[in-house]
Amino acid sequence: CDKQCKEDLTIMLCCSTPACCSSRYTLALLSCYGCFVVYSLRVNLSVAMVDMLNRTHQSGGNQSGSVCPAHADPARPTHNHTANVYNWDSETQGWILGSFFYGYILTQVPGGYLAGRVGPKWLLGFGILGTVIFSLLTPIAADLGAGYLIAIRVLEGIGEGVTFPALYTMWAAWAPPLERSRLLTISYIGAQLGTVVCLPLSGEICFYLGWPYVFYIFGAVGLLWFVLWGLFVFDTPNTHPRISERERIYITSSLKNELSPSVDHIPWCSIVSSVPLWAIVVAHFSYNWTFYTLLTLLPTYMKDILGFSIQQNGILSALPYVGCAIFALLSGQVADYLRETCLYRTVVVRKCFSLIGMIGPAVFLVAAGYTGCDYVLAISFLTISSSLGGISASGFNINHLDIAPSYAGILLGITNTFATIPGMVGPVIARSLTQHNTIEEWQTVFYIAATINLLGSLFYTVFGRGTVQPWAVQTSYPHGD
Repeated sequence: CDKQCKEDLTIMLCCSTPACCSSRYTLALLSCYGCFVVYSLRVNLSVAMVDMLNRTHQSGGNQSGSVCPAHADPARPTHNHTANVYNWDSETQGWILGSFFYGYILTQVPGGYLAGRVGPKWLLGFGILGTVIFSLLTPIAADLGAGYLIAIRVLEGIGEGVTFPALYTMWAAWAPPLERSRLLTISYIGAQLGTVVCLPLSGEICFYLGWPYVFYIFGAVGLLWFVLWGLFVFDTPNTHPRISERERIYITSSLKNELSPSVDHIPWCSIVSSVPLWAIVVAHFSYNWTFYTLLTLLPTYMKDILGFSIQQNGILSALPYVGCAIFALLSGQVADYLRETCLYRTVVVRKCFSLIGMIGPAVFLVAAGYTGCDYVLAISFLTISSSLGGISASGFNINHLDIAPSYAGILLGITNTFATIPGMVGPVIARSLTQHNTIEEWQTVFYIAATINLLGSLFYTVFGRGTVQPWAVQTSYPHGD
């Protein structure tokens, strides 16, 4: 194996500290909790939307006759009917569901830059806190009108936009090279868990309490996270007052060749002209087209096509993300094992995991569109599609730390800016293509997503890289100095 791999492995064997009760794994768990909050606040509207609409006004009419028979919808408790409902057509629904991303895209690159300037801890913390506050205001905004709700969702997106660039900046100072896949996938499964818990629980909350409580309850969960984050997380190992000396030495020693950026000079021209970076951009954009299509519209598909009630909808919509979380966690363990043994270069691991995690979902997503009213097969294919997508968590998704650990937050901001576009336009395009809610229309939506996924995986395979780029080691100083 190469010299760097041997050096990283030597440091790990000599200096590594147990994961249990360590500061870096405490950070991973609280990052996981933070991602849980981020995604629960992002997807709760997808389920609540089903209950917010005036059923007699919903457009579409299901004119083709190919939509599956509706499942039984249990009688609701009396107090649940006190929640207001709205006469929003399918186009308005698309704009509401996509509006979050219009704010989210604005703070991606600024988030990565500010995390390097002011520190990632409080930037991430206050970003999520802002999202929590605006989420609590969602019922009021909905009563005022669709325009106000769109504005609130845009503001939520602005708050959340800084979170992942800040998180990557933090991990650049905390994650030893041979533990990156493990630590980052632990963080990232919070996003899947947030979706897994939020979708079915939101359905139950809508059923028993009414849709406004979806935003109140998950907002309270976010407030608790902010308190824990403020108490137990610090920007770097050197600023952590309770980290063990052995763990501090282990982390800083393993990162001694991973250079930290000069805050006075960022090589913007080299960054934006980097082909390996654009490979990540294309892969991230492509993967997110499928991911956000399902994230925002799966509950709608479950109701309008498969005919599931609000309670059944939430539970079944969550199944794909259970598999995604499991596969993401396992992929992190396998990826780091392959790198620790030096059997495969980092770039080979990243490309293989990306190919499986992008082509697999494309195949099963298209297949799901041809299952007709076979509910078991449809849900199985959608679950397999999302589960295989979790494998990409150890592929292109963390490649930023491989090619430029010093600027990982900025790179994530750039790639996530482009990767947010599918969230902005995907729901609008999908709803415009499914105005009659027929199976044939949804097949078109799935074909578009699968094609984009396939092309993105091929581009990344050709142009992706796994080593630190030359521009990422200039005008820098080592961690811990």
